[in-house]
Amino acid sequence: MTVPPPLVLASASTTRAALLRSVGLVFGVDVAAIDEAEVKQALRAEEVDAGRAAETLAELKARRVAARHAGALVVGADQILAAGRRWFDKPIDRADAHAQIAVLAGATHELVSAVVVVRDGARLWHHVKRARLTMRPLEPETIERYLDQVGETALHSPGAYQVEGPGLQLFSNVAGDHSGILGLPLLPLLGFLRGHGIGLP
Repeated sequence: MTVPPPLVLASASTTRAALLRSVGLVFGVDVAAIDEAEVKQALRAEEVDAGRAAETLAELKARRVAARHAGALVVGADQILAAGRRWFDKPIDRADAHAQIAVLAGATHELVSAVVVVRDGARLWHHVKRARLTMRPLEPETIERYLDQVGETALHSPGAYQVEGPGLQLFSNVAGDHSGILGLPLLPLLGFLRGHGIGLP
């Protein structure tokens, strides 16, 4: 029986790690030191779309970590919240969180998630998944009550929400794969990994 290669997640995201654990995968975690803000700024200047930007960041992370893990399948992932031509970063404070939600309220935005697998410097596979989320109209008082409820977790994600928690109350419609919305499109990734002997055959 062929021994599958080691699997490494090149991400500091506890949510992505939890998704992989939830389906029974065994893997290591090694965080890539990437200046995401600088890379995003350069990609914006080149007018790259959100999907290509997320894919580029995911690949950079995977390549950086793969250099430290010979023979391993290294999974890099990234997600961009895009509303029109604007990309959202994590809020810097409560006021910024309120402002982000106020901009998104009553409108539809995209969450674009990319995953790239690299081994020994070669990109083996990639996938980009898009989800469309419509936030309901919200009064400033409602936003403040939401921020009171979630506290510091509002600063952990672009848009100041997590759909797996109280943030779901902000929305009138969510269209897309749940794991992709959480930042790691699991089904296509699992399909790729099965081809390399990882997961259920």
